[in-house]
Amino acid sequence: MTMAPERTAVRVELLVDQRWFAVCELTDLTPGRGVAALLPDGNQVAIFLDRSGRTYAIANRDPFTGAYVLSRGLLGSAGGRPFVASPLLKQRFDLETGRCLDDETVAVQAYVTRTGDAAARVA
Repeated sequence: MTMAPERTAVRVELLVDQRWFAVCELTDLTPGRGVAALLPDGNQVAIFLDRSGRTYAIANRDPFTGAYVLSRGLLGSAGGRPFVASPLLKQRFDLETGRCLDDETVAVQAYVTRTGDAAARVA
């Protein structure tokens, strides 16, 4: 009898206040779509998985409307830069820097992300 290999969870983590914080399992994400997550400080983040498997995270609050909707935006790229377009007024936010591509005076917080085997990180 052969046993199936043990599956380990692959987590998506954000760097928050110089510490890694697990926000979801990689399998919770659908390429090309976002999900919202709540951080320990009460702030919401929008987490995205692009079609090449890279993860991104930015603040979920749309600074133009005040609504927490960026996780429901559409992913795209402009000049090789990945962005999410707000589902309300369609402003585009760079997923790596948080800068608004349509108004250089506006930005949202961007977070560093990493993915990996959760079991390997148990200290």
